[in-house]
Amino acid sequence: MESAENLSDQVVGVQQEAPPTPVDVDSAVLLLGAGVTAITHPLLYVKLLIQVGHEPLPPTVGTTMFGRRVLYLPGFFSYAQHIVKVDGKRGLFRGLSPRIVSSTISTVVRSKVKQQVELLSKRDDMQTSLRKVVQETSHEMIIQCLSRVATHPFHVMSVRCMAQFVGREATYNGMFSCIAKIFKEEGFAGFYVGLIPHVVGEVLFLWCCNLLAHFINTYAVDESFSQASAVRSYTKFVMGIAVSVLTYPFMLVANLMAVNDCGLAAGLPPHSPIFKSWLHCWSHLSHKGHLFRGSSFFFRRVPVMSPPSIED
Repeated sequence: MESAENLSDQVVGVQQEAPPTPVDVDSAVLLLGAGVTAITHPLLYVKLLIQVGHEPLPPTVGTTMFGRRVLYLPGFFSYAQHIVKVDGKRGLFRGLSPRIVSSTISTVVRSKVKQQVELLSKRDDMQTSLRKVVQETSHEMIIQCLSRVATHPFHVMSVRCMAQFVGREATYNGMFSCIAKIFKEEGFAGFYVGLIPHVVGEVLFLWCCNLLAHFINTYAVDESFSQASAVRSYTKFVMGIAVSVLTYPFMLVANLMAVNDCGLAAGLPPHSPIFKSWLHCWSHLSHKGHLFRGSSFFFRRVPVMSPPSIED
């Protein structure tokens, strides 16, 4: 007959071997998402300031690989050092709180919607591979759109908090003050400025990436090739990088519209014209040759159409 001590040890062992509950998994995912968001925030902060055209440091003379002398704007590390010099190390994390909330809401919304979509998709078996890709992409599009609608207000708040660096304002501080200010001055619509180009860019990215990966895997990768399965596993990743370059202008326009005419120097003349719509913003950037402004952190040349001045 087993002693009570042995029985208790067995119970503990069973508890240790028990699989993690959905709550534990969700908590781990949320914590991981928050950690990644915090670590990568300085990168996105510098990118945002470059996107709005803020160039506080003068360009430097450099040479290309062919020996031609060109003017280079400061890269990420120089820009980050400037932010630390002005605001301290904590300044690199300006606007982080709304992004963490946005990441958390996005994870929860995606999880819930994905469960519902998977239940519906089980009712319809796919006959063809292309049809399967189309349906899976449609489901991803629904999840992405709902997630964007739920999190966009926090994206707007985060962008405006970061853009305050340009004019040294302190208008948007905590999230509650941001919510109150935006609702008071712009109404409910103020939380969704720049939503359309963001959604359009993400939808185009999903469809182009998934369809291109499918056609390449189906018609370009030969079955007789010994590494065909390995190549197929990387196709979507490579297509994602390529397509993200093409859809980058939509993200740029969305961020510019988030600060457009909101009372911050970054979105007002003379730093930036006031745009009537996101298409007006796109047209202006295209005319200036700035549709890919901020797409690179390093080796940023002074735009050809712009004079080599401190402010873009």
